Amino acid sequence: MESPMTVHSTDKTIFTQRESEARSYCRGFDTVFTSAQGSELTDAEGNTYIDFLAGCSSLNYGHNDPDMKQALIEHLTENKMGHALDLHTDSKAKFLSAFEEHILAPRGMDHKLMFIGPTGANAVEAAMKIARKATGRTNIIAFTNGFHGVTMGALAATGNGYHRGGAGMDTHGVTRMPYDAYADGVDSVALLDQMLSDASGGIDAPAAIMLETVQGEGGLNAASPEFVKGVEQVARKHGALFIIDDIQAGCGRTGTFFSFEEMDVMPDVVTQAKSISGFGMPMALVLVRPDYDVFGPAEHNGTFRGNTHAFVTATVAIEKFWADDKFQKELAVKSDVLREGLAAVADLVPGAFLKGRGLMQGVDVGTGELASAICGRCFEKGLVIETSGNDDQVVKVLAPLTTPMEQFRKGLEILREAATEVTGERTDIAAE
Repeated sequence: MESPMTVHSTDKTIFTQRESEARSYCRGFDTVFTSAQGSELTDAEGNTYIDFLAGCSSLNYGHNDPDMKQALIEHLTENKMGHALDLHTDSKAKFLSAFEEHILAPRGMDHKLMFIGPTGANAVEAAMKIARKATGRTNIIAFTNGFHGVTMGALAATGNGYHRGGAGMDTHGVTRMPYDAYADGVDSVALLDQMLSDASGGIDAPAAIMLETVQGEGGLNAASPEFVKGVEQVARKHGALFIIDDIQAGCGRTGTFFSFEEMDVMPDVVTQAKSISGFGMPMALVLVRPDYDVFGPAEHNGTFRGNTHAFVTATVAIEKFWADDKFQKELAVKSDVLREGLAAVADLVPGAFLKGRGLMQGVDVGTGELASAICGRCFEKGLVIETSGNDDQVVKVLAPLTTPMEQFRKGLEILREAATEVTGERTDIAAE
């Protein structure tokens, strides 16, 4: 006799009965996924999907990379450390050594690595606290459409009103300024400098100025190198730390390991999470220049700071993909292919235009309704892809960076076909 608790693999009842209404991605992709490999997902009914979401850029190297998986299996079978607080471990030592050799040293960076709770939001929280303690100031300057997380400190820096509304109370400690090209005809850097220079500008002296070079959730708004460099100069002039939130744009997503590498800047603090583990496991870190490494022992702590298993896979990811420039050159080629594929989609919608850079690009189709319809049709045709933007109006490609070219092109063709079908059915679009 079947147990009343038996759950069939295709039955979604348990999710609607017991999972919180806060669930989100599963509403758009209404199936039960059971396995994944590379850039492909498989559900309980045996259907396969090309993954252009990649755990919201947490799976830049794809699902179940065989080398990372093997290293993790060996770690587990040898009874290596599973949890270690922030104790010294051989796996942490290997990660730190690999990160220093292949990431920091080639880029002339002297930053220390701080391991914090395993989420991007916690990295942002730590970065903001570092700036406040180092400067003795409280104000943080963030930018319109920025998204830095939904815990209280990070949420104050997040622009999205829907998410800030979830706090249930006022968020504070942040002054929001216009991002690059946010307001037509406004030089955002000059405005920021002018307001900070004016004793009656109304902005308290900032502890830090924080930005994303590409605003992932904000709609793939890509800052120019001139803007980023200008913001850094304003921070230096006014005694503020310069923080780059590289949680979604980092680990190769924009074409280089850090999204700011070709902008002639050196952030005081960099936040990383998402793909830093290489394998989709929870891990986050804060890179901080030695002068601002101001926390005392355990002043910012967490039971799960430093995921030992993630150290193992992260080390493999760095040594496999970043020990030379081969992978980065491959990303440049894929970036061009992506731009061409998205241009074909943009041609189908009057007024549509491309946004983002590198392997973090998308198409602004004007409305969230249309973008959602296109993504929904993509799912029906075997492609998982999502939207972003202040109105969810951007169809956003976050395919694993390791996606084979043939599969990459196939996914872009599905997107074009879906957009063709949806726009063909929308008489209001055709009439514009």
